[in-house]
Amino acid sequence: MKTSDFEFLANLLKNKSGLMLTPDKVYLLESRLTPLVRRRGMDTLEALIQKLRLGAEQDLIKEVTEAMTTNESFFFRDNTPFDLFKKHVMPAMHKARGTTRKLRIWCAAASTGQEPYSLAMLLKENAAKWAGWNIEIIGTDICTQVLEKARLGEYSQFEVQRGLPITLLMKYFKQDGDVWRITDDIREMVTYRPFNLLDNFAALGSFDVIYCRNVLIYFDQPTKSAVLDRMSKVLANDGTLFLGAAETVLGITEAFRPVRGQRGLYVPSAGSAEELLNFG
Repeated sequence: MKTSDFEFLANLLKNKSGLMLTPDKVYLLESRLTPLVRRRGMDTLEALIQKLRLGAEQDLIKEVTEAMTTNESFFFRDNTPFDLFKKHVMPAMHKARGTTRKLRIWCAAASTGQEPYSLAMLLKENAAKWAGWNIEIIGTDICTQVLEKARLGEYSQFEVQRGLPITLLMKYFKQDGDVWRITDDIREMVTYRPFNLLDNFAALGSFDVIYCRNVLIYFDQPTKSAVLDRMSKVLANDGTLFLGAAETVLGITEAFRPVRGQRGLYVPSAGSAEELLNFG
């Protein structure tokens, strides 16, 4: 790929999704976009780039952006964020929201739904404790294709074997041939909607818990800062933010601070969440 073509695509993707591509990722562009080239009936990747340069329709730009989005996800990924949710965040929120009995959770970059469904199962395992509560789990992603899969709640044998305890598999999934379908009571706990993290967050409303894991690593420093600052405005002062193990707020924003000894867990700098979480 010509350097000028790579730079054009890299700039397009950054402006549309925040995704940062370095020159050593040329192979990624070629492997992800070649199927799109074929699907669109074009002969070469260069023909696609030329069409984009000439001001392609928004649908094509959207397809290119979605093709480059990383959609890796699996149930209870990395375990720790879910253990923390179960042992500390759930009790803290149950106590803090005991009057309103409302809880809102946002899974940003929810991909095919394993993360929000994992949280839904944890809440369902304690259903008696949360009886009468209005609990909303919102899953968003820039890619509409993965959201369609998430809404269906259908997974392969390989997908359910990645991180999902066998007890939860047997309890909350029904097998239909080669497909495992999540039960309606879990599926209906999660609402999915397309959303770009470069957009204004106000329309999403406010949240008590935000999961934004393994997303910021694809952004440059100014974009990370802007996203985190906007998240701080929609997260309750006593709320919690989960980032990926390789991500941090340090040196990026003053809006959040890490919870000591709890990798990946952050709270609003001006809030009181750390006291509620009761780490002793």
